[in-house]
Amino acid sequence: MGVRSLILSAACSALVLNCAEKTEPRAGVSSQAHSVAEPAAAWPATIVAERNRFLPVGVEYEQTNQRFLVGSLREGSVFRLDRDGRLTPGAEDPELVSSVGIEVDEAGGRLLVANSDSSIFSSGGTGQAKLGVFDLNSGDRLAMVDLAATLEDRTEETVFFANAVTVDDRARIYVTDTRTGAIYRVDEAYQPSVLHRFATSEAFAPNGLVYHPSGYLLVAGRQSLYKVPLDDPASASRVALPEPVSGADGVVWMSDGRLVIVANGANRALAFVSSDEWASAKLVGVAPYDVMASTAAVVGDDLYVVHPHFRDDGVPSVERVNFQ
Repeated sequence: MGVRSLILSAACSALVLNCAEKTEPRAGVSSQAHSVAEPAAAWPATIVAERNRFLPVGVEYEQTNQRFLVGSLREGSVFRLDRDGRLTPGAEDPELVSSVGIEVDEAGGRLLVANSDSSIFSSGGTGQAKLGVFDLNSGDRLAMVDLAATLEDRTEETVFFANAVTVDDRARIYVTDTRTGAIYRVDEAYQPSVLHRFATSEAFAPNGLVYHPSGYLLVAGRQSLYKVPLDDPASASRVALPEPVSGADGVVWMSDGRLVIVANGANRALAFVSSDEWASAKLVGVAPYDVMASTAAVVGDDLYVVHPHFRDDGVPSVERVNFQ
């Protein structure tokens, strides 16, 4: 989802969170906050793509045009996914090798793509870390930013993998690099820099991330969640969670202010709230599913996860999941 409109967190109720404490009054941001939520009934519970093996890691829902977008680890292009599973190119570019995380910046009219090279998992190589920026409606390329070039201590052996992307309320873009442990920041003029780099000793590989309007990022990876203040990234700290999140992957804000982490190692999405500015978090919902998922998108009040089928010949799909 996009991240340049403020969501006011709902107070915790018996129907939603089943607890006495309140969530933070400013829990997250989403472009869906300024639009009328589309009823979940308008979309099937499951959308199966018309073909397989394109490996969609990232999924987004664009509220303005009411459509799903999915990336392709194998082909690079970003596709529109229709209700009947039809795939239509939404962003194509010769430099798009592997589109991983994707982000709809509706306020800026942009599609943001973490551009990697999945061949590092098969034939080796050093991969890449780039940011592709495309016009949300036309699919025209606005920028292709070489993020890896900003890493000062890189060598010929350094391996890169741009993974997830988000945007703040000043149109600045943030991209995680799982292999180097870096979070890159790209300013309004598309000039990149390294915001923060996790030390090897932290044993943390940054993956999904979201922006919080109080001025920090929440970054998931492996079994953990970190808080990274934008004005003091060196003070990044681990969020105290009630349990490890196995295979923490995509991260998304729900419309009621819950933070959802897709746990691809456990086949479930976990919903959290915090009452202390994300120094700690409480688990308030679990949505299980049968097939491994990587990331998620929000449609109105509902959550859809994407099933890439990395390890088999199953056809990729997007599925609505329910919290328990």
